Amino acid sequence: MSLTLNTLTPRPRSRTKKFRIGRGLGSGRGKTAGRGTKGQRARTGGKKRLGLKGLKQMLLGFPKSRGFTSRREKPVTITLERLAKHFSDGAVIQIKNLKEVELMPRQSRIAKIVGSGSVEKKFTIQGILVTASAKAAIEKAGGSIKKGVMRNG
Repeated sequence: MSLTLNTLTPRPRSRTKKFRIGRGLGSGRGKTAGRGTKGQRARTGGKKRLGLKGLKQMLLGFPKSRGFTSRREKPVTITLERLAKHFSDGAVIQIKNLKEVELMPRQSRIAKIVGSGSVEKKFTIQGILVTASAKAAIEKAGGSIKKGVMRNG
């Protein structure tokens, strides 16, 4: 049998028939048709929507979402002490090197070196943001900082 549009059918028992309510006492859903007896909800068009009182309680239960979140990426901060621990003397440090030694996550693209602590090793920093105190400490140790932002690392 070929598979064509007119031969497509759902799998057996995958689609249940809609229960026809209000079709007499023998149907199982006759008389009040599953709506109980009397009252607003038993009438046609008589379902009242969510009331104000219940809605207010529900709204109070939600967490507050204040302010806004910036779409600008924040740089990953790296201290001089951590650089000295992971890199040898005379090393050229770029973003891809920081990712290799797992000083920053792979999905991050911007890093910033912060000058907390002292450093005795000579580093050449390339394409990474550096604070003024970190720059002074690196240059004091004999290292250098090259501009040129290299974000694809």
